[in-house]
Amino acid sequence: MWSGPRTVSTAMMRAWENRPDTVVVDEPLYSFYLSRTGLDHPGRDKVIASQPTSWERVLAALASGPLPDGVRIAYAKHMTHHVLPSVDLAAFRPFRHAFLIRDPRLLLASYARVRSAPTLDDLGLRQQTALFEAFGGPVIDSTDLLAAPEAGLRALCDALDVPFDAAMLSWPPGPRDSDGVWAPHWYESVWRSTGFTRVAPQAAATRAPLPPALEPLAGQCLPYYRRLSEHKLNFGSSSHAAEVR
Repeated sequence: MWSGPRTVSTAMMRAWENRPDTVVVDEPLYSFYLSRTGLDHPGRDKVIASQPTSWERVLAALASGPLPDGVRIAYAKHMTHHVLPSVDLAAFRPFRHAFLIRDPRLLLASYARVRSAPTLDDLGLRQQTALFEAFGGPVIDSTDLLAAPEAGLRALCDALDVPFDAAMLSWPPGPRDSDGVWAPHWYESVWRSTGFTRVAPQAAATRAPLPPALEPLAGQCLPYYRRLSEHKLNFGSSSHAAEVR
């Protein structure tokens, strides 16, 4: 699953992890990304120490089996900006690909609560578009998903030729052993969550207004978001959006 930060990607990981037939891995290229870029993210040293810093080792581990007894799906939550130009995209060809997108204004309003000055490269929309053009696959918009979680997850499963499981709709609160070591910096709301709870979109916008300084960046993101939106799954509409609780 290819997404950028603050796209409800961790909640989506929770939904898949709650299936009895699925194991998940959380951002396996994060250590590689930080070690190569030198960026100062929260918990940087712990992140680098927690994973291989070689993308080749990461991809080899993801492609190797076997899966545990009773498990037939391995779900990888990937951040698109972790795929630096030195990564050979051909290494991803054995996998099935899907793309989780979010309106840039909503994404940035959420991201700004953790990092105040993101760049276009931090958000991964440019990289996500390139990955979609390389591999294709279902695109799901988090706003649509949160407005109709069951319909959205059913549509995604159908597009991936995976049977839907109602266990994806809710999960126990709290951290998971599968969470990356960066979770204390980013996953507070997901740790409190038990599923997707509806809320009027106007209320969500009021709680998370976009800082004026980020308006130009939102404008830079829009062409990539619109390109991906052309291919998004359509599974009905709702007068309400939703958030994770």
